[in-house]
Amino acid sequence: MIMSLPIGILQSNCCLVYDKTTRDGAIVDPGGDTAPLMKEIEERGIEVRYIINTHGHFDHVAANGALQSLDAPLALHPADRDLLAEGGGASWFDLAYVPSPAPDIDLHDGQVLTVGELHLHVVHTPGHTPGSICLYIPEDGALITGDTLFAGSVGRTDLPQGNPRALTESLKKLLALDYPPETKIYPGHGPTSTLARERQRNPWLRRLRAAGSED
Repeated sequence: MIMSLPIGILQSNCCLVYDKTTRDGAIVDPGGDTAPLMKEIEERGIEVRYIINTHGHFDHVAANGALQSLDAPLALHPADRDLLAEGGGASWFDLAYVPSPAPDIDLHDGQVLTVGELHLHVVHTPGHTPGSICLYIPEDGALITGDTLFAGSVGRTDLPQGNPRALTESLKKLLALDYPPETKIYPGHGPTSTLARERQRNPWLRRLRAAGSED
């Protein structure tokens, strides 16, 4: 089960992933106000096993510290450790930043985190940031894409450490993975979508397919 809650100053989507049978769960990208998130956790009786950041930008990590009381390890790709430690880019926009604790777990491509009977497969997708990841959850038919892939768009690469060539390669990687077309996409901002819809309608993915990137 996945709940997507838009929270924080930029309304980033925080995903609450949990096994409905065991009630084990994970929080992905806690970017701000924890009240709506904690309400859902308490009402559903969820035991949080991990707090996961898809990347280190402030609007996806701002509540890392506030959630330390859950006693769940924080997980992030090591390529974004410095970004997290430096404030997640809040200073670029003259915004205050709430410091985050250091990650307890370094994520890497191909790693699998187990939450109850769910398996969260880590896919390293650099470009928006060096350490950006996606999470594929086959049991839910879901792909949490952070700021790599949106409904009808892709992550920006004009901020410090953004890399358009790396993002292109990451999008090619996602296109090449053998996920079912009905896989539901949960992006870091905006509405959900499906992999099939993005293959057909997302102009960036259509351009890559037209160029033969899936061959």
